[in-house]
Amino acid sequence: MPVFDLHCDTLTAFMSPLRCRDTLNDPCSAFALSKVRAIPWCQCCAVFVPDGLTPQEALGYYRFHRDSFRRQVEKCHDQALACTTAREVSAAWEQGKTALVLTVENGSLLRAGLEHVEELRRDGVRMLTLTWNGENALGSGHETDHGLTPLGKEAVRTLEEAGITVDVSHLNDAGFRDVLDTAQKPFAASHSNSRAVCPHRRNLEDWQIQEIVMRNCIIGLNYYSPFLRSGGNEATFDDLYRHICRFLELGAEDCLALGSDFDGADLPPCLDDCRKVPALGEYLMDRGLGRPLVEKLFWKNALDFAQKNWQ
Repeated sequence: MPVFDLHCDTLTAFMSPLRCRDTLNDPCSAFALSKVRAIPWCQCCAVFVPDGLTPQEALGYYRFHRDSFRRQVEKCHDQALACTTAREVSAAWEQGKTALVLTVENGSLLRAGLEHVEELRRDGVRMLTLTWNGENALGSGHETDHGLTPLGKEAVRTLEEAGITVDVSHLNDAGFRDVLDTAQKPFAASHSNSRAVCPHRRNLEDWQIQEIVMRNCIIGLNYYSPFLRSGGNEATFDDLYRHICRFLELGAEDCLALGSDFDGADLPPCLDDCRKVPALGEYLMDRGLGRPLVEKLFWKNALDFAQKNWQ
């Protein structure tokens, strides 16, 4: 079964002293090209920009990792293709290659000027989270209750005009409401779970999920244990199943996808390697979800979203 994963941090994982620079094909990475060669796979690869950088530092950090993405894709041209549209993803699969999509986590670099949105568009960036955990010039993550700034609202409009999907993962509730008031196009929550199932501020409230469903947006399930269950224990497939059921109860059958957070968090043993994802599909079918529904979750919903929104 194909896989379309809306979020990983593998591209910037080499900032760890234990990792090599070519993280996209590093056997130590949770996601690695060599591990998915037998599976039609699309992986959204985020340039994670840490909080606390100056605007110019954030912009330079993004450019450094953008260049790393380009270099690694060229080096692994026999295994992967950089893609910006659903058609290119399908073409990569037809060639037996992994589709890689460039995204950005943390829009703090846009404090350097919204004219850089055009640079992101030219670079092939398809999604951008407005914030990470803290506060930046656009808004704030779950660590505060501040909404979007005037620049943040303008950034939403500018990103939409450029065809870059606004990503609300990490954004706090006030900022989410501001996105609802500002956005004219479907947006993404690339790696977020249900707060009703696991009461973490990073997760989505039921009302947020219902808005996402009404607006034909997309949600990627995050594999990080603290976002799947409370109490400090490692998450299991059962926990993911509980989140999926909650999303389905709220009508999200056509909006739900995968957003692993590979190489961006310490994931539970059941999903700490991309080769374990097919076992999740088998488990879900064994629980009675049915293959057509699992295929929507694993790849069809995300590919459909890309087809409609990534032109």
